[in-house]
Amino acid sequence: MAVPAPAAPVAPLRPAHRDGNVLRWLLAYTASLVGDGVYFVALAWAAQRVAGPTEVGFVMATGAVPRAVLMLGGGVLADRFDPRRIVLGSDAVRCVLILGVAGAVALTSPALWLLVLVALVFGTVDALFVPAVGALPPRLTRPDQFARVVGMRSLAMRLSQITAPPLAGLALGLGGVPVTFAVAGTLFALSLPLLSSLRIHPPEATNEAETPAAPTRLRAELADGLRYIGGHPLVRPLVLALALCELGLSSTLNVGLILLNAERGWGPSGYGWIVGAFGAGAAAGAALLTVVGWVPRAGLVLGGTLGLACVSTGVLGFVPVLGVVVGCAALTGLAAGTAGSLNNSLLQNAADPAYLGRVTSVVMLTMVGLAPLSYPVAGAAIGAWGAGPVFAATAALSACGAAYLLLGRAARGTELPRARAALKDRSASPDAVPREAGASGA
Repeated sequence: MAVPAPAAPVAPLRPAHRDGNVLRWLLAYTASLVGDGVYFVALAWAAQRVAGPTEVGFVMATGAVPRAVLMLGGGVLADRFDPRRIVLGSDAVRCVLILGVAGAVALTSPALWLLVLVALVFGTVDALFVPAVGALPPRLTRPDQFARVVGMRSLAMRLSQITAPPLAGLALGLGGVPVTFAVAGTLFALSLPLLSSLRIHPPEATNEAETPAAPTRLRAELADGLRYIGGHPLVRPLVLALALCELGLSSTLNVGLILLNAERGWGPSGYGWIVGAFGAGAAAGAALLTVVGWVPRAGLVLGGTLGLACVSTGVLGFVPVLGVVVGCAALTGLAAGTAGSLNNSLLQNAADPAYLGRVTSVVMLTMVGLAPLSYPVAGAAIGAWGAGPVFAATAALSACGAAYLLLGRAARGTELPRARAALKDRSASPDAVPREAGASGA
């Protein structure tokens, strides 16, 4: 009898933070984020050299318009085409655009119309880039690693917020606006070879019965995506809860903290301590999820951390002691960072990959399109009634999102997939090699 050849060994299942493919994507994403930060500083600096404060605000707000208008369409394109190619093309366009601006500014003084045009093009490309980035994780790693990937992405965002302003300041000091634009363009260029080297695999649909035939028109695909979000028992509460929390907490944390600091008279150093504590807490929450990779009863933990973030935010407006406010800000950042990473991880697992770009675009539309509209309202309200009542009101609005999650059975009982389940499925494959009992030491 012929002896069958032994099966080929199965490659070990690596966690996301040790997977070279995921790490290359993370480095490319981090380079893009830092490039974004340096670009915004260069744009603002160039605008204030040729225009007044009103025009500077206009230039900086110009890029938000195409992002808000085109974000949903970008989600449709991310689902229709390969999201890696969209991300690669977006960074390539931004690289060429910003390096071209660097050359133009080096030769002549930047005109206001040129800066407005650059902001419009950059915002348009961002509307394609953001949903495509959100649709990439299912094509890079296994579902049980989505939580780690989301945590790593949150860490990259925090790192870019820390490193981009000093890097831009150094570039401005060494060579002015042209060098700063050149640094931003170079960072976009660094992401290109990393993105090109990614190994992409087609994702498995979470529920094939829910995936209809692809419509041919952009509007039909967009409407189909919105119907999918509205009809999904888990995606709908996750998106709605995140939107409520973002609308409530965003204005408080971005505008309210500045006005609270001025109301208390703590000065620039006090504001720096508050914002730094919040950022450190948020980074700690993202790092915790990156290292752990899985938490029990994820839906319940998500609702609890959102509720904790709302309570600690509401307390901020009534505390007169700087040290206590710094502690509350750190707790708010820790709870909000953990909740945001968990919410995105659950969305990555719950949403059918065929709709993930559109789901991401709806979430990001709330963050970059709708939430900023509440900033002037919050500022006017704090000017009229003080920080305490406004902090309490916005915290109550955000708490509605946490309550909606905790009261819903589907969201409250949802779980993240475990690595053991992935390993069990892998070992049950006909290509897997059976191991002797006790060989793993477990």
